[in-house]
Amino acid sequence: MFNKKKFILLFFFISILFGYKESIKKFLITKKDILGAQNVFGVSFSNEDLDTLRPYLERNLKGYKKMREYDLNINIEPITKFNIKNQNTLQDSRIDLEKTDLPKKDKDIAYLPVYKLAYLIKNQILTSERLTKIYLSRLKKYNNSLNAVVTLTDDLALKQAKKADEEIKRGEYRGALHGIPYGVKDLASHPDYPTTWGAAPYKDQYIKSKAVIIKKLENAGAVLLGKLSSGALARGDVWFGGKTKNPWDINSGSSGSSAGSASATAAGLVGFSIGTETLGSIVSPSTRCGVTGLRPTYGIVSKTGIMSLSWTMDKVGPICRSSKGCAIVLNKIKGKDENDPFVESSALIFDDQTLNLNEYKIGYLKSLFDNDSSENGINNKKSLNLIQKLGGNLIPVELPVDYPFEVFDIILRAEAGAFFDKLILEKKDSILTQQNQRSRANSLRQSRFIPAVEYIQANRFRTKLTQEVDSILSSFDIIISPTFGGRQMLITNLTGHPALSIPNGFNEKNSPTSITLLGNYFEEGKILSFAHLIQKESNFHTKKPPRFY
Repeated sequence: MFNKKKFILLFFFISILFGYKESIKKFLITKKDILGAQNVFGVSFSNEDLDTLRPYLERNLKGYKKMREYDLNINIEPITKFNIKNQNTLQDSRIDLEKTDLPKKDKDIAYLPVYKLAYLIKNQILTSERLTKIYLSRLKKYNNSLNAVVTLTDDLALKQAKKADEEIKRGEYRGALHGIPYGVKDLASHPDYPTTWGAAPYKDQYIKSKAVIIKKLENAGAVLLGKLSSGALARGDVWFGGKTKNPWDINSGSSGSSAGSASATAAGLVGFSIGTETLGSIVSPSTRCGVTGLRPTYGIVSKTGIMSLSWTMDKVGPICRSSKGCAIVLNKIKGKDENDPFVESSALIFDDQTLNLNEYKIGYLKSLFDNDSSENGINNKKSLNLIQKLGGNLIPVELPVDYPFEVFDIILRAEAGAFFDKLILEKKDSILTQQNQRSRANSLRQSRFIPAVEYIQANRFRTKLTQEVDSILSSFDIIISPTFGGRQMLITNLTGHPALSIPNGFNEKNSPTSITLLGNYFEEGKILSFAHLIQKESNFHTKKPPRFY
């Protein structure tokens, strides 16, 4: 007997099932699809690689579809290379050193900030050679626990330290980094040592040229202790030698690809370090390890001689034990490079004496603070209270939200795919340590399937985003943000604005937390001065991981 209600119900379920199957056919990518696409692009991957590729490609497709829902003015051109012009004609500020007594114990000397070490060395209270030997001893003692060093340059370091002491005795003082030992992320080339990029295919690679940043630090009289670990091809904290550890918790990683730089600085193994950031690799490990990390304006520090992950997003910056230390280091590494026409000169205006927060127009990303109920959020709100106590007036502000953020990561991945084109075509990607879905190896493989049109469209949206964010930031001297949460880190890396991560407490696991200060192009001096005032009133940046003290 015909039952109309049952028929309608059956028809309804069949329609849903048919529609679901059709949606799968319409939106999901099959292995057969990828095999066909390989023929189009002239590449070939193994069955195992195809299995890890498929979810990545589906995520990309989702981003393309989302992007197409937004309108773009036909006059908006894509960003293919930042060329931010600096109009500042001021001269650099003098950054004063701080008088200090020489600690009795080597471990206390090792943890001194740059500006105190500089005072001791300048006044010949401490020799560079002794300080270098202290750090070399600590590097050899603790590196087995941290796995932060790829290559120790001890012979070079001792030679440079002795030279620094001789010059200072003769009155030839070069400035605040003269005789200060440091480590550099192993993306920067030095002709006498391997430049491994943290990846097995390059572990025996020697590059004939010397990175400009190493040259600048040599000219400043700094002492190179070693090349510090980077996650493989600047991803995460795992390199061909294993995982770099967080000094506060050696059961966890250091996070971010400047893993060795942050870990070694936090553990008192170097006076300061150099890291790089494309999408969080200075800020994230600095937070995890409880140190101060500066991601400068895009184009203020030369990238010549440093591995590229994304030509339009990579930045080079200092990781130190204080914001004033970052100011001293930035002052020596910034500026023109004849091999990089996109590097701009800029004055560093740093004020560690007369800064008054009443003179600052301070914004804060209200919704990110309000929506964070975690222990990190509690520490962040305490930081806001401290700023208000110091006289700062906090003005609520928000970053743009109406953008196809899902698609922006293809910019980095497409550019990385181009830089590592030969690695993929020669099938050396299989040698990389990690091979899972989220690995650099898989990211490079999927880059071969990113259409040029989608890459260009994403960069057109990036142009629009950059203009809007710059308009917001230019209304303030500084904007305060939680380090994590929301899309702040993605947005400001895309737009090339400077950011500074400073420690602001500990969570329930006794791991460091941080807050991030955002600034305008070429105005690192403002955020560094602001942070210095905060750090004079708090002591989180002076804390030492007990296991390494």
